[in-house]
Amino acid sequence: MKFTDKLLNISRKNKSWLCIGLDPDPELMPGVDVLQFNKAIIEATSDLVCAYKPNLAFYEALGTEGLAILEKTVKYIPGDIPVIGDAKCGDIGNTARAYARALFSVLGFDAATVNPYLGFDSIEPFINYQDKGVFILCRTSNRGATDFQDLHTNGLPLYEAVAQKAKEWNTYGNIGLVVGATYPEELKRVRSICPEMPLLIPGIGAQGGDLASAVGYGVDARGEKAIINVSRQILYASKEKDFAQAARNMAEKIRNQINSCLKAK
Repeated sequence: MKFTDKLLNISRKNKSWLCIGLDPDPELMPGVDVLQFNKAIIEATSDLVCAYKPNLAFYEALGTEGLAILEKTVKYIPGDIPVIGDAKCGDIGNTARAYARALFSVLGFDAATVNPYLGFDSIEPFINYQDKGVFILCRTSNRGATDFQDLHTNGLPLYEAVAQKAKEWNTYGNIGLVVGATYPEELKRVRSICPEMPLLIPGIGAQGGDLASAVGYGVDARGEKAIINVSRQILYASKEKDFAQAARNMAEKIRNQINSCLKAK
């Protein structure tokens, strides 16, 4: 099954465009091991999400044990829920092929985030996995995004040029874009350039992005394909033994807020 079909199926089943970032930080966790924490979060929220998104850095920081935990976490997620590997890979062709194989064939992700700075040949190995999703960094949510992404090239801000290129490269229909909720006007512009692509939208919660703007500007004409990612606000809703229930409560609250924004659109 193609990534977009899998995404649409679960979003309609769960009535959700919420993606939970599985980014475990032992310093913030309530005295349980990482795998136990991840499993509890997944069990508590799997009927409320359209995807999960583990950021590889949090697992790599734990060494070889962390990579084993990541592999077990991906396998624990119900098979009908897409899993996005947030690796932000970007390297020359032969290295990119190894990254793509690692993320898709070894770790089993349904999609991955990639960095377009090296150009098409650094992304092509990912695109060639036609059933997998490829989310290209376009307008990121961090404060330093303006350092390069606002620079003009051929009369366009760089982030717009990236969106235009992504549209050209999308011959298999498996490309999406990462656009931060912290830049709503840019999000609106990217959606106008790429009206049918899925958009992965981080920046809600701890980073201060506005949920109503993210939903209103991010969805396509059918009110879909805006993947609203939330991590810390859900994972650490409680640092006590009730962390899983607190995470569920927060996830349900945000899922319902997203749906309210959709109805108001």
